Amino acid sequence: MSSSPKSKAPSPRAKADVASGNPGALPQAIALRRVFIAFFRLGLSSFGGPIAHLAYFRTEFVDRRRWLGDAEFAELLALCQFLPGPASSQLGMAIGMRQAGFSGALAAWLGFTLPSALLMFALAMGLLHTSFEKSASVLNALLLVSVAVVAQALTAMAKSLCPDSLRGWIAVLSCSLCLLMQSSLAQLLAIGLAAFAGSMLIRPAGEQAKSGLQNPSTWDANRPGKSFGSSEPLSLFCLVLFFALLLGLPLLNVYVDDAWIKLIDSFYRAGALVFGGGHVVLPLLQTMLVPESLQLESFLAAYAAAQAMPGPLFTVAAFLGAVMPDLTPSWLGALMALTSIFLPGFLLVIGVMPLWSRLIGYPLATSMLAGVNAAVVGFLLASLYDPIFVHAVRKPLHFALALLAYALLVLPRLSPLWIVLLGVLAGLLLDL
Repeated sequence: MSSSPKSKAPSPRAKADVASGNPGALPQAIALRRVFIAFFRLGLSSFGGPIAHLAYFRTEFVDRRRWLGDAEFAELLALCQFLPGPASSQLGMAIGMRQAGFSGALAAWLGFTLPSALLMFALAMGLLHTSFEKSASVLNALLLVSVAVVAQALTAMAKSLCPDSLRGWIAVLSCSLCLLMQSSLAQLLAIGLAAFAGSMLIRPAGEQAKSGLQNPSTWDANRPGKSFGSSEPLSLFCLVLFFALLLGLPLLNVYVDDAWIKLIDSFYRAGALVFGGGHVVLPLLQTMLVPESLQLESFLAAYAAAQAMPGPLFTVAAFLGAVMPDLTPSWLGALMALTSIFLPGFLLVIGVMPLWSRLIGYPLATSMLAGVNAAVVGFLLASLYDPIFVHAVRKPLHFALALLAYALLVLPRLSPLWIVLLGVLAGLLLDL
């Protein structure tokens, strides 16, 4: 009588894979739930903007959960810096895609975005349907807070992305170009020039050594398209859809006079053309929406409020979509604006990720990326001056309060949430 084969006990490595949530070790439903919960927690707690988000992500997914190693994290980060769109959100999508495929990318975006999107929509509803005699003073205080927060982000980005005089000059010239042209095309021109300068003048060896890009084999053993739950047909479809919407929506907006099409076109183009994340999307959205669709005060109030929220700064779209005139109901405007601004970044991550490990093997790509990153610092400096500083600081008291807020962010390193609360208190007590 033959004995039935004994079931093989799971190895210690397999148990560790299940505990950490490594791809392939968990059922799809469990993997999706873990991805959503992990990013929802980050969406509730990750204050400080895109640069701070990257540190939160590394702590959570490299150190704590061990979903990926430092080299893999660096390669995903390089991908998301290379693409236009919200870098921290795209990094979350890429990590989610690594864990649970296409659905994992969607779960990561939803978890990370939902908390701040709901808060921004609630704030917009409060401003639309309530009257408050101190609202103007509180608004001015929030604008002063935005001066401090953007200045802190600029300082941090300049240290990491402009480590030498060459990239410092790229940042300065990009800033000057954006300020002088005052057009959404200025960023595209600056990006092109910065990429060209990087390809000609920046040596890639140091960039690769610093970011861990020398060895694309640090990905999973499978080829990228398979290990990330994406196929080449899906990748191609997403890239074709990205460009079709980018080119087709402006044409549709020209021939069809509809407020909803204008909203979708404006926010989609902002998400598709911006490099550097939430801080840098401000001048693009301002050019597209103010004053034709929104009052400048409402626009800057939304941006200032977004600084206090955890999660991605792109959720400013939920506020703007809710307060745009001629669009009802407000919740649908918020939802359409939010979806439109994030959709380009989502399509690019799904489309480009299977090709990325091949691209980063070329030294030219890392040189161009270094130049583009320096230009991003220039964009942020330009947006700090106009529209933020020129509209927020109008008398010595304003400058003193903005400087105090910056000092509290940098010296004792208070959370931006506390700075915003102190700013609101100052707005209530002082005539700003």
